[in-house]
Amino acid sequence: MVHELAAYERAADQCLLTGEQLTAALFGPAPALYGHVAVDADDRPVGFALWFLNFSTWAGVHGIYLEDLYVRPAARGTGAGRLLLATLAAMCVERGYQRLEWWMINWNPAAGFYASIGARKMDEWVPYRLSGDALAGLAAQAATPARPPR
Repeated sequence: MVHELAAYERAADQCLLTGEQLTAALFGPAPALYGHVAVDADDRPVGFALWFLNFSTWAGVHGIYLEDLYVRPAARGTGAGRLLLATLAAMCVERGYQRLEWWMINWNPAAGFYASIGARKMDEWVPYRLSGDALAGLAAQAATPARPPR
């Protein structure tokens, strides 16, 4: 379903995830990725939520960062997405986490659904990403001994 999500977001060519990678991330010796799967009445998977813990230095507590939420087209409107989000919200409340956060691609029609459950668009923060050559270039600077300021 991760590949279905990538296709929905018009980025199928960018999704390189393999089943082995996902299994290792979820079930390896020290998992840092967690997931929930929504199933229909016949126990067939219709959606998923993949998430990990983040931490608010201001609040001093963890939160959940929802990396991916996807419901297959035939199951949209059935409550599967709401139930996945409600499950994560319940985990936050039970564990004392103060935030459930995610990013959404700007054209996604789910914005109305998110607003209907009380989610607030965070437009005061600007996302940044370091990857590829820029990531490697910065990483190479870590291997260079630091020089004291003059």
